[in-house]
Amino acid sequence: MITELRAQNFKSWKDTGALRFAPLTGFFGANSSGKSSILQVLLMLKQTVERPSDWNEPLYFGDENALIDLSGFNHVIHDHKRDSRLGISFTWTPRKNRSEISKDLASAFSFSTLIDEADEQLSVADFCYTANERSWRLGRTTKDRKFKFSTFQASTGQSTGSVDATPFRCYSVVAPDEDLRSFLVYKEEFEDIFSRIRYLGPVREHPRHQYQWEGDHPDGIGQYGEKAISALLSGRIQLLSIEKQILEWLQRLGLIHSYRLQPDFDKKGRYDVRVTRHKDGPEVRLTDVGFGVSQVLPVLILCHYAPENSILILEQPDAHLHPDAQSELADMLIDVVKNRNLQIIFESHSERLLQRLTRRIAEKQFSADDAALHTCQMKGGASEIEQLKADEPSDSAPKPKAEPKRRKAKKP
Repeated sequence: MITELRAQNFKSWKDTGALRFAPLTGFFGANSSGKSSILQVLLMLKQTVERPSDWNEPLYFGDENALIDLSGFNHVIHDHKRDSRLGISFTWTPRKNRSEISKDLASAFSFSTLIDEADEQLSVADFCYTANERSWRLGRTTKDRKFKFSTFQASTGQSTGSVDATPFRCYSVVAPDEDLRSFLVYKEEFEDIFSRIRYLGPVREHPRHQYQWEGDHPDGIGQYGEKAISALLSGRIQLLSIEKQILEWLQRLGLIHSYRLQPDFDKKGRYDVRVTRHKDGPEVRLTDVGFGVSQVLPVLILCHYAPENSILILEQPDAHLHPDAQSELADMLIDVVKNRNLQIIFESHSERLLQRLTRRIAEKQFSADDAALHTCQMKGGASEIEQLKADEPSDSAPKPKAEPKRRKAKKP
């Protein structure tokens, strides 16, 4: 689980400061206040890790086929000042039972890196790992701009040895010296944390008349939710029993009464998603109900399909939902975090979603230690952030008691 993140000179952020992350971490605020940029720091690192092994730039800013397309250093460095350094640091707790590696694991790892540009060439100026009272640091010398890879005793800062090294991307070195083989534990833990991230973007694909499934078992549901129905069908084979949970939440959100996946017997591998809006109502296709159903369905599926220990990054999970449904969605996020061993990191504009979360914390139904809720705003051309305290909501946060009560429909 990611427990802290800091970004310096990234897009609208001069410095985020050390941001606390928790099992449920949310960022709220107006448009262009910097919410999505915080998520993009993690996504940028993820797509850097997942590039082919022969790719060796410090960071992969993406293209039209990547998770995010940030264009280049000039577009992400704060105020477009290319002489500034981009700084990223974060702390995380590793998975348990990581085979042979787990014997030497610490309870937490920290990583930081500085990226700069010299002679129009992007370069790692520095990176550092710390765990188990030990630090590994790659630093660029001032004199000849070569790199030294050193180990330190974290408590004293004293060096225990150094060798010449060549950086690999922003987080490792090329073929470390035999004496530095234990460093690979840190590198593998770094790569493992990003392998567990699943991302769902702010705009999900439009509903289709039919969905094709070839019997595959997708790792996720795609950044547009394009694999959501495949994941739902895959769950039947894997005996995940998630369809009942999905239906229960669709009902609680007040969106539909029931649904079923209808195979097209004339077209192998083709399925219709049939929906009933009300009890005893007619069955219709997913394309014939409100757009909100198709937009929230991938959110529900991902939250119940992703394997335990996953980190879910969700943009606008409440998009196209009625305010009452946004409140119920908050309860779904809490339920998943409490019962599925997932970390959820999301951004939203929804006051009703924030309102429900703070209310549940105030009611002691969800631990304040398991939530990190932040509000972002733009001031003087730079983003600023405030972490909300559940027992003392800020003036910018809705008060728990302000949530309107839902009216019960009168019986005819």
